[in-house]
Amino acid sequence: MHAYFQKALTVDVSNRSSETEVLSDAMLSACMGGKGLGTHLLLDRNPIGVDPFSPDNHLVFALGPATDSPLHGSCRHGMFAKSPLTGLYSESYAGGSAAIAMSRAGFDAFLIKGAADRPLWLEISDQGVFFHDADDLWGLDTFETEAVLRKRVAAASPGILVIGPAGENCVRFAIVKNDGWRVCGRTGMGAVLGSKKIKAIVFHGGQKRSFADAQGLKAYAKEKLALYKDHAVTQAYRNNGTPMMVDILNKAGGFPSRYWSQGSVKHVEAINAQSMQQRCQPKPKACRTCFLACGKSVRVQQGRHQGLTLEGPEYETIYAFGGLCMIDQIEEIVYLNDLCDRLGLDTMSAGNLAAFAIEARRRGKIDLEIDYNQPDQIAALLKKIVLRQDVGGLLADGIRPASEELGLEEIAVHVKGLEPSGYDPRVLKGMGLAYAVADRGACHLRTTFYKPELAGLIDPDQIEDKAAMFIDFEDRCTLFDTLILCRFYRDLYPWEEIGNMIALTTGESMRKPDLQALAARVTDSARRFNLREGLRATDDWLPKRLLNETLPDGRRMASADLRQLVDDYYRLRGWLDTGQLQDAGA
Repeated sequence: MHAYFQKALTVDVSNRSSETEVLSDAMLSACMGGKGLGTHLLLDRNPIGVDPFSPDNHLVFALGPATDSPLHGSCRHGMFAKSPLTGLYSESYAGGSAAIAMSRAGFDAFLIKGAADRPLWLEISDQGVFFHDADDLWGLDTFETEAVLRKRVAAASPGILVIGPAGENCVRFAIVKNDGWRVCGRTGMGAVLGSKKIKAIVFHGGQKRSFADAQGLKAYAKEKLALYKDHAVTQAYRNNGTPMMVDILNKAGGFPSRYWSQGSVKHVEAINAQSMQQRCQPKPKACRTCFLACGKSVRVQQGRHQGLTLEGPEYETIYAFGGLCMIDQIEEIVYLNDLCDRLGLDTMSAGNLAAFAIEARRRGKIDLEIDYNQPDQIAALLKKIVLRQDVGGLLADGIRPASEELGLEEIAVHVKGLEPSGYDPRVLKGMGLAYAVADRGACHLRTTFYKPELAGLIDPDQIEDKAAMFIDFEDRCTLFDTLILCRFYRDLYPWEEIGNMIALTTGESMRKPDLQALAARVTDSARRFNLREGLRATDDWLPKRLLNETLPDGRRMASADLRQLVDDYYRLRGWLDTGQLQDAGA
């Protein structure tokens, strides 16, 4: 079958062994790659009810048929496991260049199982799997670890994935990093690696995929570059990156701030894209095979963090610290972003938990020196979380157990244990549905439905018939994650282009109904995983605070509206009104 190696590699770190298996044409055709393949392997290999930190929790790295191709936005890899943060389905994606090195090892998927008795790092290539002791790396931050391994590995252009101290200590929202600043950030993939005592994985090799129409792919990519390199979408990402969303959401009143009690901040001009331009001299930085260059390499120009360099901060990091924690200087957000990167923490969960801790302190639930707009105190808390010291040990296990222990469930904002992104559902009702039903918890990337609501394609307050457009967006995003492609190309790759890319890579002819059917199968598979892990319809809901509290401007998300959105979604997905799948295997 074109575009696949038709091979998966299973590595058992318990006994330092590996095994190769063949992936059938029928299976690859049914689930494609990326999310489809990763979910299929999780369902097949993970024991039902397995503890996320058990050696039997498989960690799956999956690539797609577009990987290592000329297609723009194709240099991404996906990670899949049972999440230690939510106890449910876990997916996370990262860009950079690592996916190319992973592909050139000659496999479509890598499954990591077992647990080592001492720290190690893995070297995976087309020449075999090598197990290296990592005692000297244990305790190093992510940047130090990658720098050491880049010198230690002789191969050209290796893909190096690392965890930081947060992953080592099984902080349940620890990240996996590559290429310095590219991150599989959400749902705790770094903690899964840490539980297996794996500090890093290095990929390299010389294998190449055989595409159905290699010359056609090159011509297609060249055509798209000529068509879109100066497009308004491209210019927006290249000039401002995701921080452009700060002004947009703040103006709309949907910029979550002061731990979800407000929808805007007065200090917006000190933390927006323009402030970065003026005070951090950002330079566009792109992943391999990308012309959008949404990343921003920044350098703080003045003040106590002068000289600090970073790729970022992204919008979600600015919202988490500049909104929820009310930090009013972009330089301090850069500082907290850098700290999270070094320690190996998801900035979104970190900012949410820091703001939650501030509210807990204000309510007399914890004894901690911390308040809004106190970057040093927030930094100190983050270090406590990583070291699992004092209240940091409680927060390291996530918002759900922390809020239960402190008796603050009424104010805790999360869905299924995962905190939302920076789009308030009281303003953007479709995002309320997105958070409620996303398979990994409160996720904005499962649909990116803030796009049509903010762009005026659909009224943000509309409830009737919204689920239909929502599913159209969700299905297309799911296909992006099977190929695997970057979400930011969503405006450039509509439905017909997805079909074209599949034909050029795999040789399969798929029209929109075929593509929708594929996306639905993948979505149902992720749902099936969650159902067998104990998910119930009551979990497809928003936290009490977002339903019971109005924003200062009076906007709210009514329970009845959310009920209709979720019910419509179930119906259009072909699920039962209990959230179960129709087939008996669910």
